[in-house]
Amino acid sequence: MSSDAPVHIVDDDLAVRQALAFLLATDGLTVRVHDSATAFLAAEPERVGCVVTDVRMPGIDGVELLHRLRQRGSLPPVIVMTGHADVALAVAAMKAGAVDFIEKPFDDEVLLASIRSALARSDRTAKRASERDAVRARLAELTERERQVLEGLIAGKANKVIGLDLGISPRTVEIYRANVMSKLQAGSLSELVRMALIAGQADGD
Repeated sequence: MSSDAPVHIVDDDLAVRQALAFLLATDGLTVRVHDSATAFLAAEPERVGCVVTDVRMPGIDGVELLHRLRQRGSLPPVIVMTGHADVALAVAAMKAGAVDFIEKPFDDEVLLASIRSALARSDRTAKRASERDAVRARLAELTERERQVLEGLIAGKANKVIGLDLGISPRTVEIYRANVMSKLQAGSLSELVRMALIAGQADGD
């Protein structure tokens, strides 16, 4: 498997960092290593496929790292590594938004499978965000009247009803509707509704 989106390893143990970096690089993954959560947060990486972090670290631990990332408004898929005695911390990490936790010592394939799943999730999120941004850019090109017609269509109203609401004829509504579909590049009413729903999604969804 190969991926351009980096896997960020966050662990204060040099031997663990080196072993994980070698394992992931051998699997064709792009790897970045950080010796602490503080170092990772300070680096502010632009691209994050997923994060693999130890749950117990000096200073900012794995759970606190999750909270810090969420506060920044962007929580990538995070996998936490835990010891056998860290079940409570693992549960806390899951509640804070971790997508998985792996108990040490772990099987290499178990970790790799979890990372592959996290990267696939990250890729889907990135694609949704790109599509959402594109739709929002098209929506910004609508006139006020076109936006009003769009809102009526999304509400499930017929052209005649939209016309009565706006004080215009059904034929004029039809013209605005055609303009809206053209600007949004929608091939059908169902696609138009889907686009409006996508545009309304929060960035953190």
